[in-house]
Amino acid sequence: MTLQQHFEQLATYNQWMNTKLYDAASKLSDSELTEERGAFFGSIFGTLNHIVVADTIWLKRFATHASSSARTLEVMVALPTPARLDQILFDDLKGLKAHRQWLDTVIINWVAALTDDELSTTLSYDNIKGVASKRRYSSLIVHLFTCSITKPTTADS
Repeated sequence: MTLQQHFEQLATYNQWMNTKLYDAASKLSDSELTEERGAFFGSIFGTLNHIVVADTIWLKRFATHASSSARTLEVMVALPTPARLDQILFDDLKGLKAHRQWLDTVIINWVAALTDDELSTTLSYDNIKGVASKRRYSSLIVHLFTCSITKPTTADS
């Protein structure tokens, strides 16, 4: 399996898991979704918003990469860049879920367009605090997938 094929598998898994997550969240009341739970982003709803914020930040960064696959991310450029990792982008689960589904499709299309040559290059970007960074493109893609399922902060790196 190539690295690109592995990323395709991760993108598909990411979409599947997000569907399961939002289906479970849809069974909760608004008060249960927004209840303070002592998590990094407060509530379940705050955490779901955070994951969308982080994915948006990363996809906007990936859209600046000088690669052919970055063209599939042009739809991200028009979106406003979230200012904070705890920013609430949507006030309701229905809107957040629809945007999550759209993001997952964007991710799948982008990953399908990745090439092995692109994956060995680097990406220069500023983190959310404005600190300049430069890292291997493939490592940042791994970061996108692993951080969305293992820890709450993903865009500050």
